[in-house]
Amino acid sequence: MNVIISNKNQALLANLTIDVIKTLNGVFTVDDLASQFKNFYFNKMIIDITALDNYEDINTIQNLSVALDMSKVILLLDDSPRVNSPVYLSSLVSMGIYNFTKNVDAILFLIENPNTYKDVASYQNLNLSADDMKLNDNSVDNTVGYIGQRIIGIKNVTDHAGATTLTYLLKKHLEKQYKVKAVEIDNSDMVYFNDNNIDTNVNSFEVSKYLNNLNNNETEVILIDMNKADIEKYCTDVLYLIEPGLIQLNKLIKTDKQIFNKLKGKKIILNRSVLNDTDVSDFEKESGSKVFYNMPNIDDKLNDNKYIIKLLKDLGFTRINEKESFGFSIFR
Repeated sequence: MNVIISNKNQALLANLTIDVIKTLNGVFTVDDLASQFKNFYFNKMIIDITALDNYEDINTIQNLSVALDMSKVILLLDDSPRVNSPVYLSSLVSMGIYNFTKNVDAILFLIENPNTYKDVASYQNLNLSADDMKLNDNSVDNTVGYIGQRIIGIKNVTDHAGATTLTYLLKKHLEKQYKVKAVEIDNSDMVYFNDNNIDTNVNSFEVSKYLNNLNNNETEVILIDMNKADIEKYCTDVLYLIEPGLIQLNKLIKTDKQIFNKLKGKKIILNRSVLNDTDVSDFEKESGSKVFYNMPNIDDKLNDNKYIIKLLKDLGFTRINEKESFGFSIFR
């Protein structure tokens, strides 16, 4: 069972589809929360940061980290420049606070898949001075960066496993309910989808700059067709695509005998798959890996594809509605 502490985001948090044992709404001091939940058992505590008195002062969050087990806390950040400054975010990571987001829909994902240091290390700046850490009015950096966005990389493990097409289909299914941007790294195959909301041929050496230039208010989800770029550190999630045909698998193993050891704990998608549940189970045993999703060959012209919808729901996108449809035309 979970606890929700809300204030300005009360309505949004009330719509979360989770089991809730206790809800508080208002503004509370750290001492208030510490006294109420000192001996209170809960799974996760979701805290709307605006429910904390004087939350823009990083010392308040530091006191919170002492009072509560922060591995069980998910912070929902607001849009204030101070909270979104690199100094503030770096301070959260330095305190061991890894589960924070500006996206309410990401909360469900964090409940089941809590962040580790590796997931948030890019926000930590170890070169900050003591004066910077005080977050005085004159030292606030107004750079928002890309905190709170879902950044999902899609990468082929076997050759031509379908990352480009899957990236496009995920975008088409998401964009009815989310503000989505699709990006292709170091290539321009996606230009043939004739979609103005896809950026192609983004240089892999400029990914950080590109992501920082995207406006949080205009982009909730970024889908990245990674190609061969080594940019996993910028993603909140990476989908590793394997086409499970015999030739492709044998070629993969011959190229890299340790590939499945490298993929342990990662989200493996069997794409363009003809495997049934028994076959998938056999694949997992033989490879020593865990398959996150088994995606069959699908018609990329379908308005709504149940397999794409199921994958998105498994990834924690709660707004997806199976009755929604988008117009598709081969001519654009």
